[in-house]
Amino acid sequence: MTLIAVLDYGIGNLRSAQKALQHVGADARLTADPRLVREAAGVVLPGVGSFGRCMEALRDSGLDVAALEAIERGTPFFGICVGMQLLYGRSEESPGVAGLGVLEGEVRALPEGVKRPQMQWNVLDIVRPSPMLDSLSEPIWMYFVHSYAADHGGGVIATCDYGGPVVAAVQRDHVWATQFHPEKSGAAGLAVLRNFVGAATGRAAA
Repeated sequence: MTLIAVLDYGIGNLRSAQKALQHVGADARLTADPRLVREAAGVVLPGVGSFGRCMEALRDSGLDVAALEAIERGTPFFGICVGMQLLYGRSEESPGVAGLGVLEGEVRALPEGVKRPQMQWNVLDIVRPSPMLDSLSEPIWMYFVHSYAADHGGGVIATCDYGGPVVAAVQRDHVWATQFHPEKSGAAGLAVLRNFVGAATGRAAA
């Protein structure tokens, strides 16, 4: 089975992400060991809570360095919910806290006039094709829980409508990121995780 490292920095839906990856056939392991992260065919960064608290915990664990090294090596990498937001340089939620800066843009509050957080199922509006969504038939419904979302910058593959278009999924080369929770999104979410494991398997065999 393909080894997927789920970064264990002590915050968020770590075990549910691990179990969902195991369900689709991966050897998914929670780990804070940089050596195991280096050995993994794919790396997953989940996250729940505030941008600043998650970023602080990631840095305190030393896994911020392991994450950046994995991305630089070209290892398939998947950020989920706040894990997606941490891939950006900054967030309005936590002024002065630097993110990983892998993706261009900023994380901003959801638009005025909508309930925060968005805590519901919502349908994806596909912006461009991506292997992330291979085998999924529209309409694609995913489960969201968030009050902040990324800028409409490069790499957007899907949005959802919540007081206007909100970035729901991004892919930049081998870096995948979703604002929704695939591990909580039923068969469609499991298909996204299965596609990620497939991408990691293919790169490891190349």
